Amino acid sequence: MKLTGSAPSIALAAALGVGAALSTSARIEARAARALRDHPPEGQFVTVGNARVHVLVKGAGPDLVLIHGASGSLRDFSFDLIDRLAPRYRVIAMDRPGLGYSDPLPEGEASLAAQVGVLKAAADQLGARQPLLVGQSFGGTVALAWALDHPAAALVTIGSPSLPWPGTLDIWYRMNENPVLRRVLIPLAAAWVPQAYVDRAVAGVFAPQPVPEGYLAHLGTDLTLRRAALDANVRQINTLRPQIVAMEPRLPSLTLPFEMVHGSADTIVPLHIHSAPLAERLPDARLTVLAGVGHMPHHSHPEAVVAAIDRAADRAGLR
Repeated sequence: MKLTGSAPSIALAAALGVGAALSTSARIEARAARALRDHPPEGQFVTVGNARVHVLVKGAGPDLVLIHGASGSLRDFSFDLIDRLAPRYRVIAMDRPGLGYSDPLPEGEASLAAQVGVLKAAADQLGARQPLLVGQSFGGTVALAWALDHPAAALVTIGSPSLPWPGTLDIWYRMNENPVLRRVLIPLAAAWVPQAYVDRAVAGVFAPQPVPEGYLAHLGTDLTLRRAALDANVRQINTLRPQIVAMEPRLPSLTLPFEMVHGSADTIVPLHIHSAPLAERLPDARLTVLAGVGHMPHHSHPEAVVAAIDRAADRAGLR
């Protein structure tokens, strides 16, 4: 009798579950379609193996590769920085694998080496075989890995993780380490995270400086909230620290011109854990500390970032 009596409840729960799943799927598809409609690819595609890499090439001069940070795309640079650099450099901005409009790495691969392999192959096809590498945040760590394994003219990092950090990542990343939870959480986030939450998160990344007017509209947060992009991002973040641990003993081998720019008020990638101690270890690294500046100095203090890039180019004999 209990089983018979519970049948309508079970059927109702099943129907609600199916309805919720269909609603979530519809919202995921709608957000992805809106991203493509409102923020289509700005550049061209280079094919590496079976994958496409989205690149934006602008300007003339020494080759300069721009590598963006976590949860982003090359649109972070096309908002302002590329136009500042294009008069003096051939700027090649790239969407990292799985983010923006670049295809993800196969089989859930997220390593720095695999990302470098794809991005370098794309740069090679564009004739940039020994470029000046510029990376912001996670992109700076990718640039570090690139410089360790392949020729580069010079290296510039902007608020980038470079040494192992204490503690753990926030709860979103810790929960997504579990593959079962990840299969549930990523679709839910792709469908239901509200814009107000995204706005607050971006403001936290820029703090204590404000988000530039028009930045969010240009960036296209729907690109970041697509299911595949969220999945690629959590895999990359969750595997980063052990790779930096493995990379740390090799960092003293970097002898190329190396400029670091870091804000003293950066709470996302703290200066005292990353760039400051690294600068003490590497005689060829020069650190510019921006007092009271947060994690996005290429937006809040672009002149200081461009000056560091120009110094790296001059030190490398590119100009």
